[in-house]
Amino acid sequence: MGITSAFFAATSGINATSRALSEIGNNVANAQTIGYKSRSVSFGDLFGATIGGGGTSTALTEGRGVRVLGIDPSFTQGSLQTTSNPLDLAVDGDGFFQVNDASGNTFFSRAGQFNVDTNGNIVNPAGLKLQGFQVDTSGNILGTTGDMILTTTQQVGTASTAVSMSGNLDASDPVVSAFTTTQLLADPSSTAISSFSTGVRVFDTLGAGHDLTAYFSKTANNTWQYNVIAPADEVTVAAGNSDTTTNNALVAQGTLGFTSGGLLDTESVVTYFSDASPTGITFNNGSTAEQVLGFNFGTSVTTDSGAGSDGMLQQGSSSVLLTLSQDGFANGTLTGTSIGEDGTITGRFSNGTTASLGQVALTRFINPDGLQPIGRNLFIQSGDSGTPLEGAPGSGSFGKVSASTLETSNVDLGDELVDMITMQRGFQANSRIITTTNDLLGELVNLAR
Repeated sequence: MGITSAFFAATSGINATSRALSEIGNNVANAQTIGYKSRSVSFGDLFGATIGGGGTSTALTEGRGVRVLGIDPSFTQGSLQTTSNPLDLAVDGDGFFQVNDASGNTFFSRAGQFNVDTNGNIVNPAGLKLQGFQVDTSGNILGTTGDMILTTTQQVGTASTAVSMSGNLDASDPVVSAFTTTQLLADPSSTAISSFSTGVRVFDTLGAGHDLTAYFSKTANNTWQYNVIAPADEVTVAAGNSDTTTNNALVAQGTLGFTSGGLLDTESVVTYFSDASPTGITFNNGSTAEQVLGFNFGTSVTTDSGAGSDGMLQQGSSSVLLTLSQDGFANGTLTGTSIGEDGTITGRFSNGTTASLGQVALTRFINPDGLQPIGRNLFIQSGDSGTPLEGAPGSGSFGKVSASTLETSNVDLGDELVDMITMQRGFQANSRIITTTNDLLGELVNLAR
């Protein structure tokens, strides 16, 4: 019995080293696979019946070989490789991407090779949809997860409600003589009417743009009047406030008062001219009538109880505009995206605006070694992995997300080749045990001859 058991011990050694060589070959084959995690075989010894001594302190236990205890994955971080695809993602730290198939089955992966399908979904090469936190209509990140979709629909335009500007009006400019609305519309840029002007593009409730020009006229010392002119064919104004020859229409008017030190002191209420009792500007293309458009020149001393120095000033230097802004924009289509370290997907639109489209979600496990691999760089939850925990990249124990980057395989070819040589020698040694045992049994049989 003793000599024949060597056959079985050596056979178990051959089987174990063969299994190890198979995993080494798998690791080497996947050395270039994105997101692949290397695997190693764990061995355990086998013992048979107790021989001699009957369980006493002198008892001997016969060894019966080796067995494979398990195959252990290594989730160490792979190297990060830069790519030209902005949707290529890599997790730098703990966490897995979550992807779903058409039936809603959930899988986990470290491979971040993503692109956009015909429906705008962010998918991996197998067509599985990347999961992430959704956003509301205002771009706020919600707590619910779903498919990450890069919509190609248009972004709705937003009507302008305020125009803000800062700069300086030349205190040395002469006071102009009184002028009529007719004279203003005929030639608003005449030096007899205004000494400074600035244009601004605003948007109505349909997202259509309109070019307005504000003309500043010094009507008295430390007092300026601004007249806002629009193209007459784009607005509706009360009779006497448009000129068909010059295509000018007066849509708004107001006055600015300055202190003797040149600070903004007072601001009048804006006057509109859309009808007999106007409350805003009326554009002609079917947008909301009498759109309220305020003009902000800073926090005036008397009117706003402010400092009077953060907007328009009247100083003894040339008139100049320093800042000009308005809060509306036209409709736009998606032209590009970027993904931050926190996984937030930001869309860039043709109207110059940006908006959050979602946030990539990461999933981590108490025991990632317990995940079950199913191929195609995918894992599924098992009883040993624990419950999946979702979170935003960079928060808590979750790693960060790097865009235009992929995590390469963590296989170390040097280690694998050394292990291969070791297992090869083990295989050869076990094979020699079998041949040697066979020779001994042959000698035993020859005793009877």
